[in-house]
Amino acid sequence: MIDNPYYSQALHGPYELFDLGDFALESGGTLRQAKLAYATFGTLSAARDNAILITTWFSGTSKIMEQAYVGAGRALDPAKYFIVIVNQIGNGLSTSPNNTPFPGGMANFPHVTIGDDVRAQHKLLTEKFNITTLALVFGASMGAQQTYEWAVRYPDMVQRAAPVAGTAQNTPHDFIYAQSLIDAITSDPAWAGGWYTHPNAVREGLRRHSRLWAVMGFSTELYKQESWRALGFSSVDDFLLNLLDATFLPMDPNVLLCMAWKWQRGDVARHTGGDLKAALGRIKARTLVMPISTDMFFVVPDMEAEQKLIPNSQLRVLNTLWGHIGVMGVDPGYLAQFDAAVGELLATPV
Repeated sequence: MIDNPYYSQALHGPYELFDLGDFALESGGTLRQAKLAYATFGTLSAARDNAILITTWFSGTSKIMEQAYVGAGRALDPAKYFIVIVNQIGNGLSTSPNNTPFPGGMANFPHVTIGDDVRAQHKLLTEKFNITTLALVFGASMGAQQTYEWAVRYPDMVQRAAPVAGTAQNTPHDFIYAQSLIDAITSDPAWAGGWYTHPNAVREGLRRHSRLWAVMGFSTELYKQESWRALGFSSVDDFLLNLLDATFLPMDPNVLLCMAWKWQRGDVARHTGGDLKAALGRIKARTLVMPISTDMFFVVPDMEAEQKLIPNSQLRVLNTLWGHIGVMGVDPGYLAQFDAAVGELLATPV
């Protein structure tokens, strides 16, 4: 257990904690006295039929998702919907390597899967709020992995699904990319096998990890057009230091490693003996699959190929020069496209 001020109510709250108890994992481990961190917006209707679940991406938190996607007059409007944003296990706020006491924390934190996240979220929604129907499940990147898992695992509960910039079955290319993120962090001698003594000790490994996002997270055209200037950055170095490094260097290395391992193994086909078509065929939700046009690892053809296997689904490409990191909502044009698409999805009867 290591105290890191980045994972605090001050920066990422307000959020509440739901007690999962001793939570058995698909990998065979158990999280003792596990907790899910979550935030809610809006009011649950008397019929309990206006609930929306938002899941989090790699390194993301409920606060980041709220700031990017929730707001008055937007598709995800708390005046209309009861919105629950759940932090995935291992993201630093829910039970994670950094906040689990010895001996279960830090390098001893067990492997967690996307399936574990969704089972825990189901427990929260059904036991805490008595929700049995979700008007929408939405998630981007690793959140899209959770969205697909929800639609396949609980098809009668999910009415609509909106996976953005993520796949139902992780590709070999993505597995290698996530491994490069792992290797960047663990290459730092200060990582010390996961038993570092200070949250900033592994800063060089985290910086290498950040630079991999600089290469793959954005499009080449964004750099050519210097689109980062629209956010007030004066140079590429300023952009990388004060956006990417400022984002990733305060984080806990074991937290990022936990999520990267999980990301590598996201695969709904495990429910059907490896048959992806059969797994996606289980989905009953009206599904809107939304790749990002310039994403370099969850590429449009991969997401389109999966979309074609989902009954009652559509493909909507979101256009932006910001690549995969467009999910962070830095491009107003991307957000306008998202709101229009999801607004249409929510307005469509199921």
